[in-house]
Amino acid sequence: MARKKAASCDWAPARKKGKPTQRKGPAAPPRTRLMRHSADHSWTGVKTERYKLDDGTWADVIRRTLVGDRGEGVKFHLRYFEIAPGGHTTLERHRHEHVVVGVRGRGKCKVRRNSYEIEVMDTLYIPPDAPHQLKNPYQEPFGFFCVVDAKRDRPRPV
Repeated sequence: MARKKAASCDWAPARKKGKPTQRKGPAAPPRTRLMRHSADHSWTGVKTERYKLDDGTWADVIRRTLVGDRGEGVKFHLRYFEIAPGGHTTLERHRHEHVVVGVRGRGKCKVRRNSYEIEVMDTLYIPPDAPHQLKNPYQEPFGFFCVVDAKRDRPRPV
């Protein structure tokens, strides 16, 4: 059995050029799906994924994609990230926007030259091309939802 290539959290994969895929009959519409939340900040039917390829620019981050990788017709993706104490995301920039909503613990986000502390239910908008990095300097996990465009560009390290 061939292994399926893992979806990236950073950008939408490029479409291959060539003949369009032939389908038999109309595509089935997306189904309603309820993902139950658990006390450990996981959801039923949602896999825990690594943040991105190990390249030494980040530490102790997990990702769970809630909406956007199961055939939904949405123009956005909703993901949950969790940064362990002492962990951080990559310092990067890209053309797409982010919306970050704190849902567990607290953390810090550097955007350009400013630093913002994010607590539960705080919402931070990160504009296009703004260098940014999320960190957890605290003793408890920092979990947040991140909303991004479904079609997005590749991040550029800063």
